[in-house]
Amino acid sequence: MTFTDYHKATTPSPWQIFLRPRVMQMAGDVVMIMLSFFVYQWLRPVMIDDRQYDTVSQIVIGAISALYWLIVFWFGGLHKNFYIRSPFEEFFAVVRLTFVGTAIIFFAIFLDSNEYFQRNPRFVIVLYWIVLCGMVCTGRLIARQVQRRLRERGVIRVPALLVGSPRGLSALLTDLERQPAWGYAVRGVVVRCAAEVEEWRQGERAGIPIFGTEESLPSILRDVRPREVLISMEHPDHSELLKVSAQCAEENCIVKIVPDLYEIFSGQARTQQIYGSPLIEVSPQLMQPWEEFGKRALDIVLSALVLILGLPLWLGVTLAVRLSSKGPIFFIQPRVGRGGHVFPMYKYRSMYYEERPVKPSWTQVNDPRVTPIGRFIRKTHIDEVPQMWNVLKGEMSLVGPRPEQPYYVDKYSAIIPYYRRRLKVRPGITGWWQVKYKAHTESVEEMEDRLRYDFFYIENMSFKLDLEILVRTVFVMLKGHGQA
Repeated sequence: MTFTDYHKATTPSPWQIFLRPRVMQMAGDVVMIMLSFFVYQWLRPVMIDDRQYDTVSQIVIGAISALYWLIVFWFGGLHKNFYIRSPFEEFFAVVRLTFVGTAIIFFAIFLDSNEYFQRNPRFVIVLYWIVLCGMVCTGRLIARQVQRRLRERGVIRVPALLVGSPRGLSALLTDLERQPAWGYAVRGVVVRCAAEVEEWRQGERAGIPIFGTEESLPSILRDVRPREVLISMEHPDHSELLKVSAQCAEENCIVKIVPDLYEIFSGQARTQQIYGSPLIEVSPQLMQPWEEFGKRALDIVLSALVLILGLPLWLGVTLAVRLSSKGPIFFIQPRVGRGGHVFPMYKYRSMYYEERPVKPSWTQVNDPRVTPIGRFIRKTHIDEVPQMWNVLKGEMSLVGPRPEQPYYVDKYSAIIPYYRRRLKVRPGITGWWQVKYKAHTESVEEMEDRLRYDFFYIENMSFKLDLEILVRTVFVMLKGHGQA
């Protein structure tokens, strides 16, 4: 099969897009939320002596209710592929979110409700919650079963590329054939080396096309563009496996590995067990949607407050930098952000100005290039305040991995195969590595040590962890542990 034929075979039609798990979930939720409101309105006059809305009012309120619950479910992380969690986990997530959302609704209308609600709020809340929760769970169960049947019959297919050793891939293909409900359409394989190419062609799975070796994997991913990459290797080299996964992440491919390789990824990626499948998905989602929203909102609010409320102090620092030595007030340098996007990062200039370009280098302890005022603002991290403007623009976050210069990103990406994984998130003014600060010099060992801190943060990203790092940062600033 040529790459052109592959694209024709795997380009989804509009109706196939509608049959994707997320879309089916949202459509099912809308239908069930609307129905649950009508059922609730039907039960109220039957079970309680209460008035009922007219048909038009029910439709309007039902539509508003559906919009509200879609937002609640999205923030709660319910609108994602339901194959990455079990039905039981999904059921308890629906119960929890509908309970919280129902409590918010009835608390909001409590002060302006009818007399019966004022006297019997518990019964009204429980009735609505039971009806809503039961119907949403039923709708999601139906969506799961419909999706499963469509995958079994080949109506829904998930384009997949297999990477690994011939024996491991052969065993994985056997599992895929036994479980048509997974819906994988294997388009081809990529093996580890040239010797394994011949081994594959002479094996019993020779009918499955082979696209090449791991050496050409990046170009294969760009040409084939699979939705998922399944990895199965026998006795893999750790760096090799991490390199393959990093290359797949660069092309936004979902990566899944066989379970016995899980320990290799311990501390390197967030993982979730795929229900009913011998595969583990690597980093399907770093944060819940509500946490992503909260993180960005916190970035905007805190950075704006720091810039506005601290304006008199920043004007004083600006004057001190200007008078301390000749040169510009701000130091502007290109840094690499999320997804490899290069942006200009702003800092107060803390070193003596040099008109000619200098080779990129890390600041050393007692660096002679640092000015007297620069030593103070670096120790207290005041030199990084202008980066709040980068945060407001969305190029950085308050918390995240340290943004590096393009020179170092290119240099260490070639040496450390999984280095670019840190570019999956926005870089931060502060981070887990910064609050665990110690003096350092440029080296591969130091960069690998820093990556361990970065990956710990990425693996455990949460709104709570961000708050903890921000609090720790305040103490680091008060102690004056900045590099100068």
